[in-house]
Amino acid sequence: MAQTNKRAWQRMLSGRRLDLLNPSPLDVELLDIAHGLARVSRWNGQTIGDYPFSVAQHSILVFEVLKATMPDAKPSDLLYALLHDGAEYVMGDIISPFKAAMGGNYREIEDRILEAIHLRFSLPPGRPAKLTRSIKKADKHAAFFEAVNLAGFEVDEAIRLFGEPDLAGFDLAGFERLIRPWPTREANERFVEVFNQTADRL
Repeated sequence: MAQTNKRAWQRMLSGRRLDLLNPSPLDVELLDIAHGLARVSRWNGQTIGDYPFSVAQHSILVFEVLKATMPDAKPSDLLYALLHDGAEYVMGDIISPFKAAMGGNYREIEDRILEAIHLRFSLPPGRPAKLTRSIKKADKHAAFFEAVNLAGFEVDEAIRLFGEPDLAGFDLAGFERLIRPWPTREANERFVEVFNQTADRL
């Protein structure tokens, strides 16, 4: 009889095996997420600098933008922001135009993994709609900054694609350290540090 079951799990360095189609929160580990995201490149690696701009660093940038633009954000709100691309530690960062072209159930699988991540860290699996909109706005602000400073976009083109960012409340003096691509280990360690500092306030 032909075998019909195909492997749909990813083995992590922690030893966990995450089932991509039916992910369990018990198989999600912070260090696996940080390790993976620090090694996934934004913009398919088409950025300037000595290092790729990682999804881990992008996640911290979105975290900081949300914190600046949403002064009443609770620690749980900020954790949602930090983890907004968490599924990419196993799925990679596929650029939005390609996701749209792929269609199918890609988004459904991504959502299941993200829900398992949320549950692992004691967050409700689904984000509140208002918070989701705020995180999406912060994500677009971050994409604008990355596009213009790292990915070779002209300002007008970036505004057309991502909108013009509202800089009110954002620490521009500290912006350079957030947008300069970090080495992999630094991105990994900073992601873990930001997560732990925020989780400790829950």
